[in-house]
Amino acid sequence: MRLRGLDALDGFAGSDDDEAVPVIDTADARLHYIVDGAGPPVLLVQGAGLVGEGWRPQIDGLRDRHTVVTLDNRGMGASTRAPGPLTIDGMARDALAVMDALGIARFHLGGHSMGGLIAQALALASPERVLTLALLCTFARGRQAARMTPAMLATSLRMRIGSRAMRREAFLELVMPAAYLGTVDCPALAERLRPLFGYDLASQPAFVMRQVRAMSRYDAGDRLRGLSRIPTLVLSASEDRIAHPGFGRELASLIPGARYVEIPDAGHGVTIQCAGTVNDLLAEHFAKTTSAPVLSPFS
Repeated sequence: MRLRGLDALDGFAGSDDDEAVPVIDTADARLHYIVDGAGPPVLLVQGAGLVGEGWRPQIDGLRDRHTVVTLDNRGMGASTRAPGPLTIDGMARDALAVMDALGIARFHLGGHSMGGLIAQALALASPERVLTLALLCTFARGRQAARMTPAMLATSLRMRIGSRAMRREAFLELVMPAAYLGTVDCPALAERLRPLFGYDLASQPAFVMRQVRAMSRYDAGDRLRGLSRIPTLVLSASEDRIAHPGFGRELASLIPGARYVEIPDAGHGVTIQCAGTVNDLLAEHFAKTTSAPVLSPFS
């Protein structure tokens, strides 16, 4: 498999558009979303600690053939927080509410990390809405990613103490493989990632811990056989410190007929590090079903 790196980020410095932020209101939250491109619709759901703009490499890579929709999960970016517990099922309802508001009846669905759990929850609750499913750097059981090994604890502490430059470096080490970081200008990379994460990597929002707790409580393992009729791609990264490839292999084994792909020499941030490769895999997977309406009245 040929790897292509940060090509989707070349020249990207965030949006300076002064137009009103697109939002929808649900019963207990205001949700910011992005719609870009033209063609069969794709909904992409982000993981803990990222805003919808984190999918920018995929938005830019797929917009020529797909209408790409993504959102800030509640409590992140321009989406509001809501009282009460944060749950994966609740965030799945948020994502579906965006598609309802846009009048999109059926769509391709992708999720990364915690977003993979949200995608699983949405597909299990509304399988008739999902054309294909792509689960990237994720797992069947949220507690797997919420585990705290000694190495992860050390990295977590380094992300919270020391200078801002040191905290950014620790963050990069969490999401990118060491060999890759040895080939790039890490301070420049951290700055390029700022708009995709929605904040300076030295200052991770406290709300992320609520997302991690929600993730740790979700386990769809014994229900995933119910996704057997949805063409499913499970993608892992060989050097992922958060969603170990073993978790991805287990996830694929629990979904009858799922295809498993492991990208070598890539970390948890594979959608950024190997954007071109990921985009090619997604486009190929989505092409399995092309009967989706672009934008049609919801029914």
